[in-house]
Amino acid sequence: MFQSKKDLVYVILAGIFITNAVVAELIGGKLIYVGPYLMSVGILPWPIVFLTTDLINEYFGKQGVKKLSLITACLIAYCFVLLFVALKIPAVKGEGLVTDAQFHAVFGQSMWIIVGSITAFLVSQLIDVSIFHFFKRKTGNNMIWLRSTGSTVISQLFDSFIVLGIAFWMTGKINTEQYIASAFTGYFVKLIIAILLTPLIYLGHSLIEKYIHSK
Repeated sequence: MFQSKKDLVYVILAGIFITNAVVAELIGGKLIYVGPYLMSVGILPWPIVFLTTDLINEYFGKQGVKKLSLITACLIAYCFVLLFVALKIPAVKGEGLVTDAQFHAVFGQSMWIIVGSITAFLVSQLIDVSIFHFFKRKTGNNMIWLRSTGSTVISQLFDSFIVLGIAFWMTGKINTEQYIASAFTGYFVKLIIAILLTPLIYLGHSLIEKYIHSK
């Protein structure tokens, strides 16, 4: 089924990548407090997406990331279509059953998050892959942490503002002051988690190297 061990590695990384990206869209309508600031709970799975992006960048290059990003964007759009259809179909009424209002309250907002996320996702991924390979050309196979963190620092600044801008600010869910504060809050949370996950980049790199070169 797989032509090489690298094929299996790509499938596993792609599965982790897509799962976390789609889950982030579905749970993103819930806002939580980080101190006094608002943040979408959908931010939490994204550092795992960054981690797998960097590993795919390492072993499969720009094309590997670009192809997977387009596939993921299409799957997120597919979720959008399914949610749209599900929201239009009347729910069965009865005690203890999910009502149309409850379903819409949870997934209606997710549709706008999906629109914002697809846009932000493609923009940030293109920025991420370009910066990652810029650092890789400069450092070779050394300083994995630099290209991993450096690409995240810049790409996720764009991602944070685009998602919140489309999903919450443009829809009137939050005002401009909350938008700016929440975007920076989400950005710094993602950045902190990404930095904390840096050892996993090295662990993943080590495990993949051992697996690919094992007999």
